[in-house]
Amino acid sequence: MGNALRLLYGKCLEAVVITEGGSVEPRYTTTAPGVSALARDLFNFESTSLVPEDLSQHVKSSRKAQVKWYGKLLQAWKEAKPPPKTPEEVARLIVETLSRHRKADVEGLLEFYDLPRPSILEEISTGVPTRLPERVEFEMHTLPVDGNTVPDGDGLNVYVNTDDPRESSNIPRAVLMAAVQRSEARAMKNYARADELRRNIIQSGYQVIDFQNEQILAREYRIRLRGIDAPEMSMPFGEEAKKELAKLVDGKCLRVLVYGEDQYGRYVADIYCNGIFAQEVMLKKGLAWHYVAYDKRVEFATWQKEAQVKRTGLWVQSNPEKPWEWRKKNKR
Repeated sequence: MGNALRLLYGKCLEAVVITEGGSVEPRYTTTAPGVSALARDLFNFESTSLVPEDLSQHVKSSRKAQVKWYGKLLQAWKEAKPPPKTPEEVARLIVETLSRHRKADVEGLLEFYDLPRPSILEEISTGVPTRLPERVEFEMHTLPVDGNTVPDGDGLNVYVNTDDPRESSNIPRAVLMAAVQRSEARAMKNYARADELRRNIIQSGYQVIDFQNEQILAREYRIRLRGIDAPEMSMPFGEEAKKELAKLVDGKCLRVLVYGEDQYGRYVADIYCNGIFAQEVMLKKGLAWHYVAYDKRVEFATWQKEAQVKRTGLWVQSNPEKPWEWRKKNKR
């Protein structure tokens, strides 16, 4: 368990009361009751995989769905920096983590823990969010990213659960059949056949991933971070840029805002990792250029200028070569 959650749970138990029946119960004196209660339930969930019995009185989804929520919330709380402490911060974490789930369920969960209803809850819908930034074609949320698959400082390989409403209606029939047949082959312990079917699934742009003790059929996306251009791997700071991006996304579920496809079939997108804007990090650390030819956002130029003034990252060089000029010279 993350230290932040363990510490908060520990604080919840600093004072206790003895009930008439002789049981020991926590006295919530050091933090808001809702925050303490959620910390306790997440603590219990990590060791038991059980959710509160009376939660179903407040939400409509099944117990199986509730287990998935708590798995996501546990991971999000561990990864939050700084960890949430106030009811408002915890409410926002719940809303952002469960943004793809039913609005009524999120509201019920907030009510269950007596947490405030943040304004961003208004943007939650059962499918595509009600509001997207200008020119964004669609939004998707990924499964945890493997940092080892990050190819460079401005590219990602991600997977999206095909349970997502946008994905479920577009799965090729051949992929669905292969997934079913693979499951049957594994049940019969015909692992050679199962491996063959898995290879067929991968060749079709999908993958079967182990996630929270389940076999998940997921679609693969290649992502190009919009508006930045990191040094190529053969250039100075190319390796540093790749490592920084990999560190940022490793093990995280990402929010991806897609603007379209480039000539290489990659989806050009803004990437958010627990609310952190990936492009901002790369520019401020001097590990990418603002790609002005394709993105003229003023804040990008500002973040690059900050790194230049501080001589951060690639800006320690007196006259760093631009990646697009390097590619032109090297015919890439």
